[in-house]
Amino acid sequence: MGIWQSYRLRIQRRRWLVRAIRKRRELRTVANRTNRIRPSDLLVFSTLRNEVVRLPYFLEYYREQGINHFLIVDNDSTDGSREYLEKQPDVSVWSSGHSYKRSRFGVDWLNWLQMRYGHGHWCLTVDPDEFLIYPFCDTRPLRALTDWLDASSIKSFSAMLLDMYPKGRLNEQPYRPGQDPFEIASWFDAGNYAIEKNKKFGNLWIQGGPRSRVFFPDTPELAPALNKIPLVKWDRRYSYVSSTHMLLPRGLNQVYDEWGGEKASGILLHAKFLDTFTVKAAEELERKQHYAASVEYKAYAESMRDDPELWCKWSEKYINWRQLEILGLMSKGNWA
Repeated sequence: MGIWQSYRLRIQRRRWLVRAIRKRRELRTVANRTNRIRPSDLLVFSTLRNEVVRLPYFLEYYREQGINHFLIVDNDSTDGSREYLEKQPDVSVWSSGHSYKRSRFGVDWLNWLQMRYGHGHWCLTVDPDEFLIYPFCDTRPLRALTDWLDASSIKSFSAMLLDMYPKGRLNEQPYRPGQDPFEIASWFDAGNYAIEKNKKFGNLWIQGGPRSRVFFPDTPELAPALNKIPLVKWDRRYSYVSSTHMLLPRGLNQVYDEWGGEKASGILLHAKFLDTFTVKAAEELERKQHYAASVEYKAYAESMRDDPELWCKWSEKYINWRQLEILGLMSKGNWA
């Protein structure tokens, strides 16, 4: 990368940080318990709207992995999400009735909170339907991974988003609050992924899976990106650029080995496709607060009229992280 491009990215990062500082005015404090955060704590950051049915399992899952505190922005929920979160002793909550789209889809709000509270911490940025799987997660807590990353001088950890879905129609099995969503959505596409390098930011761009296969069969280039860098040893000078797909400084995006080897990586199991999906998709299409004029939700709405099945004869049933490593979807790298 040339000196001029490097300079331009540095200026862009400063603009995002200034923007985040300004956007802090859009946040109203609901419950600020950040004085309980200790220097070594592992933190989760998230933005959500109307996810109360998912929150019990989401919080419990990450508590069991070793997360110490959750910092969450509630974007004007009407289903009791804010009130539920306010009662949780390890959660700090902010609310905003401002535009999700004009906050760069929540990135500005979270960049501010990470700048203010995440500096020096390992920070995991996820949606309430995203569940991190990492090497040895069945026997080692998340802190074991972050300790190894610290010892290896690695500051960011990637995880591909893996869309999970049920066998049968989405509405056939109702999801209950507190239930493990992967008791229902236990299948995934083992292949059908395209990868290319983003020349500007240096990250990998991944597309494919059931969303490409079912919702964007004729225009796969419009399918949602599946590349994520959700776990970062945060510094107040860092900034997410587009969701958790990429960051600045640019070096944080190089979570792969360009010379043919493998770096450790994980998976975000994506529990989007439950019986709640149809209502959620219709709501988000009406709000028009998502990327690219909500093209993703337009595709969902059009396809859901036919009540499609995401399962196909090539679908794989999820077993554990080792299965995902064998399939080449994640790697333990040199972490033994």
